[in-house]
Amino acid sequence: MADEVIQQETADVLEEDTQKEKFMTFKSGNEYFGIELKYIVEIIGMQNITAVPEVEDYIKGLINLRGKIIPVIDVRIRFKQEPFEYTDRTCIIIINVNGTIVGLIVETIAGVVSITGDNIEPPPSLSAGNAKNKYVYGLGKTGDSVKLLLDPQKLIKDEELALFEEISEEAQAQQPEQE
Repeated sequence: MADEVIQQETADVLEEDTQKEKFMTFKSGNEYFGIELKYIVEIIGMQNITAVPEVEDYIKGLINLRGKIIPVIDVRIRFKQEPFEYTDRTCIIIINVNGTIVGLIVETIAGVVSITGDNIEPPPSLSAGNAKNKYVYGLGKTGDSVKLLLDPQKLIKDEELALFEEISEEAQAQQPEQE
């Protein structure tokens, strides 16, 4: 029994090490963003979204993913960019922020990149009017390009986490039992 516990702890540590300094990158507008792999649960194609009345415009609604109700937000609208037409390349990145599962609608996935700490610089303090800058904690240099590294905990505010939990629980409670 003790051996099994040690093996599981070792597997958990190895999994964390393999995700360290790795980022899922995606395109929004003309820029590329990255989120640490440790936040990523999975990536899915677009789903039917059920709108929720009286929420912020970037909160597109709820999806039902294998029986779990998940709120989704449109990253472009969150960044105060022009909305875009969803296509077959549009994806939803399912992330876990402090135990709350949220979907991020993005234009297209660019892939996983490794960015070591010495290739991450703090973002310059740019104009206060640029919404996406308040969600960026670093600039990751990869080859000739720069990725804007997002902090999911800033992207989704605490009060939104509470709202998402409440909406998800209510929607889950209203679902008929699946056999």
